[in-house]
Amino acid sequence: MAAMLLAAGRGERMRPLTDHTPKPLLPVQGRPLLDWHIAALLRDGVQQVLVNTAWLGEQIPQHLNAAWHGTPLRLRYSHEQQDFGHALETAGGIARALPQLPPVFWLAAGDVFVPDFVFSAAAHAAFAASSDLAHVWLVPNPAHHPQGDFGLHAGRALNLPEDSTAPRYTYSTIALLKAELFAPPWCPMAPGNPAGESAPLGPLLRRAMDAGRVGASLYAGRWTDVGTPERLAELGHAWQYRHGSPTRQC
Repeated sequence: MAAMLLAAGRGERMRPLTDHTPKPLLPVQGRPLLDWHIAALLRDGVQQVLVNTAWLGEQIPQHLNAAWHGTPLRLRYSHEQQDFGHALETAGGIARALPQLPPVFWLAAGDVFVPDFVFSAAAHAAFAASSDLAHVWLVPNPAHHPQGDFGLHAGRALNLPEDSTAPRYTYSTIALLKAELFAPPWCPMAPGNPAGESAPLGPLLRRAMDAGRVGASLYAGRWTDVGTPERLAELGHAWQYRHGSPTRQC
């Protein structure tokens, strides 16, 4: 199994914390956000990890190469800022990295805290054997995103019409994807995105949902989109409370 971790964003809402530190390297409960994902991936047998970078991108390999030296982890990088001068958004970044990825791979955003998620080999195998182009994990809508993203019914992700009253859930940013999703008719970009086009992932997923080729699961474990300094602080406060140390800082 292999995974791609998205780590290229600027983190505007996290300023000034991200003025000098990439958002995925901000510490949560004693360790950088990216390290939580990598620890879980290694625990579940995923040793090949590709990370895309842009803003302050040189800091990410500096940290990861040192922090995980001597472990089974095999790291690769896609340096979007270095290649094009800017981040390529989600689909653009994945398309750019695709030549370094296998036909089926895990995806997760490096700025989400989800320490208990299991990158299941059984889920990977079932998805690889299916005709689906993606399998996404959805979560109950957080307070900052009450409208949700996608519908869910009988294990399928739904691109609901705007006027639908059916429940929507929030995309956790964790998914299993096939390289086929980043080729026509789902994605218009050339293989490897040599032009450095920027594009989001949502429209590709919605096209595949309309064709009935996106599975979905509801995840009820701990999950936080660490999108603001306040959410980052809340995670630190929760950790301090559990450990009975009100003065300890994350």
